[in-house]
Amino acid sequence: MHHILLIDDDEHLAPPLAAYLRRFDLELLSALRPSDGLARLAEGGVDAVILDVMLPEMDGFEVCRRIRRDSDIPVLMLTARGDLTDRVVGLELGADDYLPKPFEPRELAARLQTILRRVRPAAAEPPATQLRFDGLLIDTERREVRRQGEAIELTGTEFELLLLLAREPHKVWSRDDILNRLRGRDADLYTRAVDILVSRLRRKLEPVACIKTLRNAGYTFALARSI
Repeated sequence: MHHILLIDDDEHLAPPLAAYLRRFDLELLSALRPSDGLARLAEGGVDAVILDVMLPEMDGFEVCRRIRRDSDIPVLMLTARGDLTDRVVGLELGADDYLPKPFEPRELAARLQTILRRVRPAAAEPPATQLRFDGLLIDTERREVRRQGEAIELTGTEFELLLLLAREPHKVWSRDDILNRLRGRDADLYTRAVDILVSRLRRKLEPVACIKTLRNAGYTFALARSI
């Protein structure tokens, strides 16, 4: 069973949501204040975080920053409906997904299952599977990336995006294609989310320039495989 930490100051949200998520083998833990949530996270045993933007003590963006200092745990942010700014900022800070309030519990469960699958090692993959490029090594079994020999930290979503592009070098991926593949289903989402993820990934991969933007088309992985 996966353990999910909800950080939200709405005291009426957690009990019914916890009962619903148990149907999907998800155990919900809850914290009403960011300080309590960060303390619980530090204890370990949490597989993903649901994080509201509007919180006492500090907003959800600051909480996300603090989480990302030490952890690549999946973070799903709850944003105000239609507030594009909240979504953009959350993704830029390292959130893996977002969901506007009010939300349907079934959609929340589906998104949690998707981001948890991203960080789960693939049992069917052969051992020591590696993708090698000039200046870049992607270990799909260990879910590790080395840039010019140095290990770099990627979130689960960043790793999946890099792997998606790198497995088929020079293939052109539209933003909609990327969104649908990362989320595992058709996504009625704005394509700016992909631009933000690519920008984050590029910064972490510098000075290796491997992701090329094709105007009005999408993105492609520009490096050739090494032997």
